[in-house]
Amino acid sequence: MVVFALTYHSCRVSLRVHQNPIGKTNEEHVNSVPKIIAQRLLLGLLTLFVVSIIIFTAVNMLPGDFAQAILGQSATPEAVAAIRRDLGLDQPPITRYFTWLAGVLQGDLGTSFAQANFASFVGEDSGTRTTVADQIAPRIKNTLFLAGVTAVIAVPFAIGLGILAALYRNSAFDKVSNVFTLTSISSPEFFVAYILILFLAVLNPWLPSLSNIYDGMAFSDRLEKTMLPALALTLVVTAHMMRMTRAAIINLLASPYIEMARLKGMKPMRVIVHHALPNALAPIINVVALNLAYLVTGVVVVEVVFVYPGVGQLFVDSVKIRDIPVVQACCLIFAAVYILLNLLADILSILSNPRLRHPK
Repeated sequence: MVVFALTYHSCRVSLRVHQNPIGKTNEEHVNSVPKIIAQRLLLGLLTLFVVSIIIFTAVNMLPGDFAQAILGQSATPEAVAAIRRDLGLDQPPITRYFTWLAGVLQGDLGTSFAQANFASFVGEDSGTRTTVADQIAPRIKNTLFLAGVTAVIAVPFAIGLGILAALYRNSAFDKVSNVFTLTSISSPEFFVAYILILFLAVLNPWLPSLSNIYDGMAFSDRLEKTMLPALALTLVVTAHMMRMTRAAIINLLASPYIEMARLKGMKPMRVIVHHALPNALAPIINVVALNLAYLVTGVVVVEVVFVYPGVGQLFVDSVKIRDIPVVQACCLIFAAVYILLNLLADILSILSNPRLRHPK
C-alpha cells in the first residue's frame, strides 16, 4: 500500500491558486478547470495501470506455490504440474498479466484458486468455480459499512475538535487535545483495538468484542457489533483531520478580512465558522479524503483483530493459502479506492476555490 501511495503522491501537483498569473484572465482560468480535472483523471488511470503492474509482480513473488500447498509435500511432480496447468500457472508471467488485466477491464476479477474444481481430478471442469467477485462482493459491503460508520463518527468529531482547538489556541483545551491526538496517532492500530476490547468489552461488557456480522442481521445488531472496530479506526484517523483543521484555520486568523470581521464585533466562533473555515476547505478536504481512503484500504489490522468479515480479513486469509486471484483483486480494489478518493479531493479542492467559481 505504501508503494502506490508514494507513487501517486509523487505525481500530484499543488492545486491551490493564490492569485492570477500575469497575463491570464479570469475567463482563461475558468476554461482551464475542465482541463485540470481531465488531467487528474488521466493521471489517475495511468497511476492505476502502474499499480496493477506492481501488484501483479509483488503477488507473484510471494514465496510458496498454491498447487504444492493444496496437494501437500508428498505430491508427485505430475500432480503439481496438472494443478498448475488447470490454474494457468504454467503460462509465462507476461501472458498471465495481460490475461488478468483484460479480464479486469471486462469486470472479471478471475476465479478463486481455493474454490476451484480441478479438471485433472474430476475428469472435466464442472463449471461450479467460485469467482473472485462472488467472494469479494459481500466482504466489500461489510468494509464499506464499517468505513461509513467510522466516517460518520470521525469526520464531524475531528473537524469540531480542530475548530475548538483553533478557537482556544494555546489554552489547556488545545494542549490536551493535541496530546490526545498525538497519543492516538502514535499508537499501533492493534494496540488501540486491544485497549478498547479490554475496557469496553472485558472489564465493562458494554460492547461485543467480536464483530461476527452476517447477511440478514438487523441494522441495530450490525451497528452494535461494528461499534468497537469503528471506534478503533476513529481514534486512528481523528488526529490527522483535527490537526490539519486547526492549522488551516490558524493560518487564516491573521488575514486582513479576519481582522476586519473582529473589528466589526463578530463573535470569535462566528468569525471562524463563517469566514475562516470556508477558505480553509481545500486542505481539510484533502486530509479528509486521505483518511476516508484509509478507512477502506487500511482496515486490514482492525478487521483481523475483531474478526470482522471484510475485505481486509479476506485479503489476509487469501495470502495465507496463496490464493493469487483474490489477493490481486483485493490489492487492486484498495488501490482504486485510494486513487479515486484522491481524485475526488483534487476536484473538490479546485471547485472550492472562489476565484474559479466566481470569476469577476
